[in-house]
Amino acid sequence: MEDLHWVDPTTLELLSLLVDQGPTARILALLTFRPDFTPPWTGRSHLTQVTVTRLPRRQAAEMTGRVAHRKALPPEVIEQVVAKTDGVPLFVEELTKMVLESGLLQELEERYALTGSLPPMAIPVTLHDSLMARLDRLATVKGLAQLGATLGREFSYALLQAVSPWDEGTLQRGLHQLVAAEFLYQRGLPPQATYAFKHALIQDAAYQSLLRSTRQQYHHTIAQVLAERFPETAETQPELLAHHYTEAGLAEPAVGYWSTAGQRAHERSAHVEAIGHLRKGLELLTTLPDTLEHRQQELDMQIILGGALVATQGIAAPDVGAAYQRARELCQQVGETPQLFPVLGGLVRFYSGRRELQTARELGEQMLSLAQRLHDPAGLAHAHIMLGYALLSLQEWDAARTHLEHGVAFYNARQPHSQGFLTETHQGVYGLSRLGPVLWSLGYPDQALQRSHEALTLARELAHPASVATALYFAAQVHMHRREGQSTYEQAEAALGLAREHGFAFRVAQATILRGLALVAQGRGEAGLTQICQGLAALRATGSETGVYLIMLAAAYGRVGQIEEGLRVAEEALAVRRRNAELYRLKGGLLLRRSTEHHAEAESCFHQALEIAHHQQAKSLELRAAMSLSRLWQRQGKHTEARELLAPVYGWFTEGFDTADLQEAKALLAELS
Repeated sequence: MEDLHWVDPTTLELLSLLVDQGPTARILALLTFRPDFTPPWTGRSHLTQVTVTRLPRRQAAEMTGRVAHRKALPPEVIEQVVAKTDGVPLFVEELTKMVLESGLLQELEERYALTGSLPPMAIPVTLHDSLMARLDRLATVKGLAQLGATLGREFSYALLQAVSPWDEGTLQRGLHQLVAAEFLYQRGLPPQATYAFKHALIQDAAYQSLLRSTRQQYHHTIAQVLAERFPETAETQPELLAHHYTEAGLAEPAVGYWSTAGQRAHERSAHVEAIGHLRKGLELLTTLPDTLEHRQQELDMQIILGGALVATQGIAAPDVGAAYQRARELCQQVGETPQLFPVLGGLVRFYSGRRELQTARELGEQMLSLAQRLHDPAGLAHAHIMLGYALLSLQEWDAARTHLEHGVAFYNARQPHSQGFLTETHQGVYGLSRLGPVLWSLGYPDQALQRSHEALTLARELAHPASVATALYFAAQVHMHRREGQSTYEQAEAALGLAREHGFAFRVAQATILRGLALVAQGRGEAGLTQICQGLAALRATGSETGVYLIMLAAAYGRVGQIEEGLRVAEEALAVRRRNAELYRLKGGLLLRRSTEHHAEAESCFHQALEIAHHQQAKSLELRAAMSLSRLWQRQGKHTEARELLAPVYGWFTEGFDTADLQEAKALLAELS
């Protein structure tokens, strides 16, 4: 039976007698009841009481994937399903099936994508009918339930009293009835009491039973009361006022509150939430006249939307490009504005992610020229960091280092921390984080580690999840370059956990790859390769170019002895990364392991790696290439040539002598003496 509250006293007595028969009856009775029911037959040895809890958010989200046949649903869909179903498995299943059949989603090879904006989900018919029947049985207080449902899932007595047309006595009697009928939970006593619908679907059923005109009137009253009499709520929960103004049909104030709500959510790294708020605001904005003020509002929202989309979809996702391109058009329409800096910065990252590197560089140079002309310190910091990012994508390591350090210096010297949130990651953290791998490439492994530590310290001081995830990911990269497997694993694992918790899909994919690489280095080849491939698939789904990660996969295949697979992936990477020293070095090593017949081809690869690394002033990569070629020459008896090649490269270094590369180089030089 569904609820023992609905069982008559005679049936309860019979059940008690049945239970009293004890184990001799050899009957298994399974009884279910709600947590607030107290059964009269407790304390018997042959009875076992099991508390069945609701599914936690993570398991509810996993269940949506099972219903969707293991294909990933858009984060916005999962968020709505989890929020509305409250962890009730039947409701999770029903609501997920409904959205799959709704026409709102397009089925792709590995995932579902939204065909447009996501409206609020309706209750499946079977559940709606049951809930409405219960509500109709309480006709005298149905109106109160409807008003409460308009306020939201949870509301205070003070707010309800402020917007209700009933006197205090009628209001309290009605609330008592709704609590007794198990529609509402009550915490505290009026006037300090708060109420919550026992289930989100009960709230939806009550709300949907309202006439449209009454509903709009309620929302208008609630929005006005919140704005005038509850300023703290208006300040801390702008999305609440945005919702009520929207449902009241008042687009002008609603757009302003949606914009504020999106910005607040973005600043606390609630990016899925921010995207939802901003898209609602942008959709409403299209219903308003095309004025300069409204264009400026749209520009504000498109910039924040671009940053939130980067966090959830990746830097090269089409939606990211669309948001920043539209923002650039709006900048041209409203006139020259400091907001052009985050717009151009977003486009630098977008085009870099899609390997349109010269376009990215030109945009970075345009940013810097604009900042210098305007004498804008914040703009200069942002421009230097973004131009440095574009240059490191081109593997112009020394120039990238110069600009990144200039950008970090501007932030450290002149910018309050609050001005650094122009994208999904604080710019000071981003600059420091990016400096780590650049410094390692240039031959400064200790300085690389120091910059990574500074990035993590700043990110943690800011207590900004997206910035911490970024700093952790690039710290893992630095440890990977330094061949510190355990530290790589720990930082990647921490980045992955944080990214999953906050829905940073792009960082989840990247951190999964690095964790997989660390597992391979620890001798767990199969598990590591699986994770690397999973991360690569997720990155490809965002539209990002994956050449650098293919290099990691080729190295992993070589490490586990899958030479042919390694060579296949290396060739795939060479199609997009023609001037990568490490890739040629890896290919040469794989060729040597394939057979002795490939010595000449392998030697050619090592020479190419040396030439590229030397040209790029990438001393760490040059050292690795020199070691690979020196070892080959050592086996061929060319000890003098090998030593003359390796000694000056090793002699250039002034730090990092405890790293594996430099220790191996020192040992090899000793063998060649």
